[in-house]
Amino acid sequence: MTESAGNRPLGQPRGIAFGIVMFIITLSLYGYYWTYKTHAEIKKYSGEGVGGVVGLVIYVVLSIVTAFVLPSEVGKMYRRDGKEPPVSGWTGLWILLPLAGIFVWFVKVQRALNRYWESKGAQAA
Repeated sequence: MTESAGNRPLGQPRGIAFGIVMFIITLSLYGYYWTYKTHAEIKKYSGEGVGGVVGLVIYVVLSIVTAFVLPSEVGKMYRRDGKEPPVSGWTGLWILLPLAGIFVWFVKVQRALNRYWESKGAQAA
């Protein structure tokens, strides 16, 4: 993580194709790592959200909830900055689309995160 102008730790922009390939190669194990890191980065930056450990527990116990919580947290960061959020809790509905839905959801959420972190000064993925 890098430090933003306000001395808050920025999250790491991540390659979307890399994430998809890693998810497939690791038979979805990368999803656990990604979920933990993403929730942890949001919590460290904003001081809000469920954080890495709780986010991971939610993912392990009832993973579909993550599909709604995570984009909601990303959307809240945009709203706090006075910007229109590209994702929200409603983005989780993509997960209900068989097979392709998980990939559409991931692209939308990771793209929104990348753009947010980059707008704060993080290096592009």
